[in-house]
Amino acid sequence: MTAYIIADIKVTNPQWMPAYAASVHDLVHKHGGRYLSRSGNVKTLEGKPLDTTLIALMAFPSEAAARAFTSDPAYAPFVSARQDGSDSRFQMIDNTDLAGTIPYLPKG
Repeated sequence: MTAYIIADIKVTNPQWMPAYAASVHDLVHKHGGRYLSRSGNVKTLEGKPLDTTLIALMAFPSEAAARAFTSDPAYAPFVSARQDGSDSRFQMIDNTDLAGTIPYLPKG
């Protein structure tokens, strides 16, 4: 089942960003993932805006693949750099429909 990681990041010190952007893409791919978006063009359509600089959305073939990416030892130094230079929140969701009314999604 597809798993998505939503990374909500408020950059506090941008020094980590060039190395992270240049290298983490390959680690995502290593674990079968792909970026669906990695953008700072965030527009709130409803509710209170998040205090965020950028949001990244990644798709992985499974929860296990997403967790393998986040726990990959090669990713650890990039995680530390990102955490030192930002306030970050990573969330994972699957592709189920909680209400069970969308026919092309598995029931949640």
